Amino acid sequence: MRLGTDLAGVAADVLVTALATPDRVRVRERFARWFQDQNASSYARQLLDTGAAEPDALEPLRAVWAPRLRVTLVHAADKNAAARQLRELVQALAPLTDTAPPAGTAIDPDAWPDTAPDPRGDVVAPDPRGDGGRGFGPDPDPCPDTVPYSREGFAPHLSHGPRGDGAPDLGPGPRGDVAPDPGSGPRGDSAPDLGPDPRPDSLPDLDAEIAPPPAPEPAPHPVSEPLPQPRPPLTGDHVDFRQAEIHGPVIGVQIQHSYGARPPIALPGPGDWPTATALEPLAHGVRAARRMRGRPPLPRYVPRDADAALVSALESVTMDGGLVVVLGEPYAGKSRTALAVLASALPQARVYAPDAGTDLRRLPDALRGATGLRVLWLDDLGGHLGDGGLDPRLLARLAGLKAVVVATLREDDFDEYRQTPRGRVLDLAQVVELPRQWSQAERARAAESPDPRLTEAAALSGAEGVAAHLAVEPRLWADFQHARRRHPRGQALVRAAVDLARCGLLGPLPQDVLVEVADGYGPPAGPEPESVEEALEWAARERYGVLPLLRRAGPRAWAAAGPLVSTARCDETFPPVDGALWQRALDVARTVEGHDVELVATLAGAAFERAIRAGDRRAMYRLGLLEEAEGHQEEAESWFRRAAEAGVPEAVGHLGRFLRRRADREAEPFLEQAAEAGDGDAATLLAEALLERAEHWLRAASTARAQRLLGDLRFCADDPEQTWLRYTNAADPRDPDLARSMGMHHLVVAEPEFARAWLQRAVDAGDTVAAQLLRVLGREGPSLNEAEEYFRDTDGYPLDIAHHGAVLERLDRTEEAEAQYKRAYEAGDAYGAYRLGALLDRQGEPDQARAWYRKAAGLGHHGARKALGEVSGGPDTVGE
Repeated sequence: MRLGTDLAGVAADVLVTALATPDRVRVRERFARWFQDQNASSYARQLLDTGAAEPDALEPLRAVWAPRLRVTLVHAADKNAAARQLRELVQALAPLTDTAPPAGTAIDPDAWPDTAPDPRGDVVAPDPRGDGGRGFGPDPDPCPDTVPYSREGFAPHLSHGPRGDGAPDLGPGPRGDVAPDPGSGPRGDSAPDLGPDPRPDSLPDLDAEIAPPPAPEPAPHPVSEPLPQPRPPLTGDHVDFRQAEIHGPVIGVQIQHSYGARPPIALPGPGDWPTATALEPLAHGVRAARRMRGRPPLPRYVPRDADAALVSALESVTMDGGLVVVLGEPYAGKSRTALAVLASALPQARVYAPDAGTDLRRLPDALRGATGLRVLWLDDLGGHLGDGGLDPRLLARLAGLKAVVVATLREDDFDEYRQTPRGRVLDLAQVVELPRQWSQAERARAAESPDPRLTEAAALSGAEGVAAHLAVEPRLWADFQHARRRHPRGQALVRAAVDLARCGLLGPLPQDVLVEVADGYGPPAGPEPESVEEALEWAARERYGVLPLLRRAGPRAWAAAGPLVSTARCDETFPPVDGALWQRALDVARTVEGHDVELVATLAGAAFERAIRAGDRRAMYRLGLLEEAEGHQEEAESWFRRAAEAGVPEAVGHLGRFLRRRADREAEPFLEQAAEAGDGDAATLLAEALLERAEHWLRAASTARAQRLLGDLRFCADDPEQTWLRYTNAADPRDPDLARSMGMHHLVVAEPEFARAWLQRAVDAGDTVAAQLLRVLGREGPSLNEAEEYFRDTDGYPLDIAHHGAVLERLDRTEEAEAQYKRAYEAGDAYGAYRLGALLDRQGEPDQARAWYRKAAGLGHHGARKALGEVSGGPDTVGE
């Protein structure tokens, strides 16, 4: 009778429980090694990237790793060997997690389901009963015909072992003495020392209900002293199934504790080591880059400036053995550089790459008698120092065998380890430093690559360097993508910076622009989104010790992290930049310093053309605006016409303006159409055009009324004498409006009595407007003091600031007048600067006067330009 216990489920319990304990690193590495041995490298890498688990996350983790363990077991090349190794792994690691495994596990090969994993990742097992009976299927609940594994019920010997505390007696140590208490082990914590990973080659008798564990085979290589033989195993615990009802195939599982020395892990023979050119970088410490369709997982290696120094160091240790350490900051590209140079300089060398924590003391014995160059690859050397790791004595033994040790190490770890006994071997190393920031020559080599990941990294990476850009790119992108629920406004601000960078705005972006663009994506999700300040604080946090999502580029300026921009440009699922944002980007490029306007314009033009091909009518209008800004008038008119014909309202008005600027009569219908749609600017331009036409026809007319209308039309546009002549030629007693027009003319030329006579004629003819003018003419004018008070009270009207100064100047209050002129200039009124220049000129300060004339001329004031001698005509000077 066999017990139907799910070995993969037990192993998953041990694994995920360990992820919440201090022993998670060791347990994780041991399980990853098992996956690697079963050719499940992807699972091994994913497990090594798994961090500490919170207690409430254990069940979801179990749901992930139990199916993966089952699938790996089902597809193992040698199912029995895979199950045996997993069983022994559970036996060794279960005490660390306080998870009691089931007693001895004997796996019957005939009981394995011959199925592939279903789309969810579980293995579908045969179910003879039709009730989801437990084998290797997805049903997590134990069946009635199985005994649940527990410390009390299934493996009672675990609760009353020789130590009396529920922990198994580890038996004698390697020298035959009693194993130390776990609390005083070499790790200094309460976990027992796991020792080497046992890999016995013999299988238990599958026909036996309770099979004794196999005896370990001799070590594959001679050792300096014999190992003690293990004690006979303790047996006798059993479960009686004679009264049980069995309704389907079951699997008997027994985990037997053997209280004796466990054999060390067998090192692979030197003949089995791969060559340097056969090493897979992703499996030996190199971080994955962003995946890209049609491209290999990693871009081609770009030679670094430090390669020559590394080659020289390798050549020096090839003859006599020794240690070469590639030193640098995190993400400097140490592993990639070391492996690439190693493959180039020593392509035929056989390389051994042990896991962190592997006992290396047997390595010299394994190498004795081996021919050819042998290299020990120790990525992240800190994991290979200490007990059983690399030390001066072991390095000397390896050097005596002409073996080369190549390692990588972080700068901070180098400084720390050198202060401790475990780091003494570093004093014997040849150190090659690899800076994280790339030189111009290195960037130039990367920019020449046909791989867009490299060319973009060369262009967009800053002090972090190209290697760091490539390594953190997928991780930063994941952080950005997953931030919508918890940091919706922060994600929107980052997206705004990324989108504007995609438009070519690679320099600093004003915070106000980012907020404006982010708000255009819609309101942030969630009932209480964070404030702008909180969102920016979150986005500016440095991630992975390298980059934030948004980096500060000034007091209130920001820029997106280069890796985000690279991914967004190539991710087909990321929303494209819309036309309005391209238009905004063009405005920013033209008004904010530090941006390449030509680049943004080129990218925008290409984007608009793609949108037009996709049927976007408004893109025609936007392309017309771009062509107009670039000075391409014919192309701009063509796109405006096409957009107007397609029914884009803005294009109709803009085409009218475009034609109006060149005095084309064709502008009028377009302006009228836009004016009817509410375009005030188009209405004004249409009125101007119509006034010009009116003046043309009034001039062409020979009637008196036409002369009077022309005088009214040009009343403030012509000199008074010309206006008087037009009114004189219009002397028609039947025209009632002529008297008011002539009276207004005499008012302007300061002839009040003449004006009163003409206005009275108009009043007597019933002209109410003339009556109002006549009453105003009879009032006494305001004094200078009253004028000063008036302009002071209308200080909010910007043009009256300079008028106030002019009145103050006439009152001989020149200091106050100067202050008002300066205020007027600061408000954008060129007349204030001109008046101040004239005042200083009269006060005998020509240099200061010229400076203020220059300011006024910069705002287009004609009198100032004349005072500077730049133009002629116009008034001679400001009246006294």
